[in-house]
Amino acid sequence: MPQILDLNHVALAVSDVPRSIRFYEEIVGLTLKPRPDFDFEGAWFALGETRELHLIEGLDTPVHEHPRGSHFAMEIADYEACHAHLKSVGAKIVNLNLRPDGARQIFIEDPDQHIVEFCFIPPELRA
Repeated sequence: MPQILDLNHVALAVSDVPRSIRFYEEIVGLTLKPRPDFDFEGAWFALGETRELHLIEGLDTPVHEHPRGSHFAMEIADYEACHAHLKSVGAKIVNLNLRPDGARQIFIEDPDQHIVEFCFIPPELRA
């Protein structure tokens, strides 16, 4: 069983990243955070001390067909153990990813095709 440490982030697919940045900064009052250099547009905002809101370009694609989709991510203690567990119980793993900043991600689908992410953050990224 994966050892879940915390909710890490919630991701929303959006149609216009700059417009959404303005909304979440000016209307909601969130603070923009640095983001790794992904090959797609997006933005990260702080949600309290440790959690984040991730905006991802691509709302023109239906959410369940979007490769990153709208999803939530749980931070895990052990990537290999989590991956082994998910495989052993027959979870539908849709993507394994190494982020540009070194974090490792496992994406699975729930029975309704919602994307659930398990995210391992190496200790050196926590500083």
